[in-house]
Amino acid sequence: MKVTTALLALAVMALLFSAYASWTAGRLDRLHHRVELARAALETELARRAALVAELAGAGVLDPASSLLLLDAAHRARTAEPEDREQRESALTRAVNATGTAVEPWSGELALAMRRVQLARRFHNDVVVSTRDLRQRRLVQWFRLAGHAPMPSTIELEDGR
Repeated sequence: MKVTTALLALAVMALLFSAYASWTAGRLDRLHHRVELARAALETELARRAALVAELAGAGVLDPASSLLLLDAAHRARTAEPEDREQRESALTRAVNATGTAVEPWSGELALAMRRVQLARRFHNDVVVSTRDLRQRRLVQWFRLAGHAPMPSTIELEDGR
């Protein structure tokens, strides 16, 4: 009777542990998916900002030096390799801030685009931090619940904050 009770208790504990591990693995998978979605949203906002800056530079409303500076920074940000992307996007932010683009129909759009980049980056980094926190738990590491998914990394940009 005691052996049966002990085996039953052990089976229940094993079942509860496997359910918790399965739930944790599912949660981790959902977080990795959210990281991918947040990264895609950030990439979209960065592309929109670069397109808007290039359009502003070509509109003829700025002096030629400012237009050339903005157009070059936008082109470099658009064509950057992944390892140079953060520096090029930060350079675009610095170029926008340096030119002081306060041309009326563009200032609101540009400010909105800059703000959307800030929010997208913040959201991405928050999701990455949550994912990394979960991945650093012992259960996740010991049982390799993250599989072969790469550890996500935050994106650090000068985004005009």
